[in-house]
Amino acid sequence: MDLRLLLPSLIPSSQSVYVLVFYFVYLAVAGEILPGKVIRGVVLSDGSQLRYRCNGLLALTMLVTILGVSAKLGVLSPLVVADRGLELLSATFIFCVLVTLVLYITGRNSSDKSSSLKPHISGNLVHDWWFGIQLNPQFMSIDLKFFFVRAGMMGWLLINLSILAKSFQDGSLSQSMILYQIFCALYILDYFVHEEYMTSTWDIIAERLGFMLVFGDLLWIPFTFSIQGWWLLHNKVELTAPAIVANCFVFLIGYMVFRGANKQKHIFKKNPKTPIWGKPPVVVGGKLLASGYWGIARHCNYLGDLMLALSFSLPCGISSPVPYFYPIYLLILLIWRERRDEERCAEKYKEIWAEYLRLVPYRILPYVY
Repeated sequence: MDLRLLLPSLIPSSQSVYVLVFYFVYLAVAGEILPGKVIRGVVLSDGSQLRYRCNGLLALTMLVTILGVSAKLGVLSPLVVADRGLELLSATFIFCVLVTLVLYITGRNSSDKSSSLKPHISGNLVHDWWFGIQLNPQFMSIDLKFFFVRAGMMGWLLINLSILAKSFQDGSLSQSMILYQIFCALYILDYFVHEEYMTSTWDIIAERLGFMLVFGDLLWIPFTFSIQGWWLLHNKVELTAPAIVANCFVFLIGYMVFRGANKQKHIFKKNPKTPIWGKPPVVVGGKLLASGYWGIARHCNYLGDLMLALSFSLPCGISSPVPYFYPIYLLILLIWRERRDEERCAEKYKEIWAEYLRLVPYRILPYVY
């Protein structure tokens, strides 16, 4: 790429800033006023439970409708993201840095003793800024961690839709682009249909909110998970019928494992006696589920996630490694996260964890890893 053209396009324009501000303001207002199922989070160490309003699907539907009507009336171009992708990326990065600096300063000065807001300070500035100081910081009653995840997932879909509009305009729409767009849209919509399951994930219940999560949610998810779409916009790939069928098969199996595993875990945390696959659950030490998908591998949901990531890249063919950045990155991330998770579990559960390892010996992929 020509750096003389690339560098100027990274400078945020006023329009890109307006787009970003509108997006965050809309999500903040919609999240507070739109109706939705109110979910209690997991019980924290001090016995408290946060409440989450799961109205993401309605908020997303309304946002896409508003943007669609605006595009029809000529108020807003559907290509605004596709044409200003790099500007929006750099504006989002600056926002992430500023937000996490505020979180760092606010966290250090907090004297709150609750599990959500108690400061965890290591004394290492970089460490505390990167991993965060507080578990569930809020802004005007908005749970920021839950808000940022929602913003990232919706942003991914909006980027894809703008890329799709761009391919229509350029006359470059292909079967590969359609397949990629369908898979991603189904995955994102499914996330919001089951948004309440997010409240029991490791990010929400255990990770503190620092640059790692803010950057990951707001920039990494929408801008790197859409690399396949950007690549297909400039590279036309013709798929054979068997390749399309195989790609659909990978997506469906990945979805079944990913959604099934997460659903089983969420239900188990709500009611540990709920049958799994028609049988009473096998529970180690009254705490660790060893039934269903969780009896096959200790992180079976990661296997489903990896298969889904692969299905997003397969429509791009095998002529370039660029579209496979997402599944490769996700593989590295999930193995790193799985190792961190297991270290914490071994320390927390001790002999119970040893028994669990005996019952479920595989980490992610049965008989392989």
